[in-house]
Amino acid sequence: MASFAKIGLNGKVIEVQSVANEVLHDANGVEQEVNGIDFLTKLTGWSIWKQTSYNTIGGVHKSGGIPFRKNHAGIGFTYDEDKDAFIPPKPFASWTLNETTCLWNPPVVYPDDDKLYKWNEETQQWDVDNS
Repeated sequence: MASFAKIGLNGKVIEVQSVANEVLHDANGVEQEVNGIDFLTKLTGWSIWKQTSYNTIGGVHKSGGIPFRKNHAGIGFTYDEDKDAFIPPKPFASWTLNETTCLWNPPVVYPDDDKLYKWNEETQQWDVDNS
């Protein structure tokens, strides 16, 4: 299955739909994004769709394939046309966008030990998660 993000105002992802891979195939059996967009446009009446991949996170394909639009889209993500990338919602005001991965980075690196942590925006640090 292929996944497509429905793009609304300001590039916001408002829905993600699955489309059978066969729908994307052209006459030579090659997948073409435009075929999925045409299919969804006819089905829904909405014309702004972008293909997305469950296997792409931070610009890396989990299975070693070619990464696709930096991150798998989700509702609330933003599609950045200039970067041709899906960017998740900003989790905290202090975090900054990594232009390479299109993921948000905290101002302090996550601790490298066996403990679980949660971000404390007020103190700008990682607190041990005792929950």
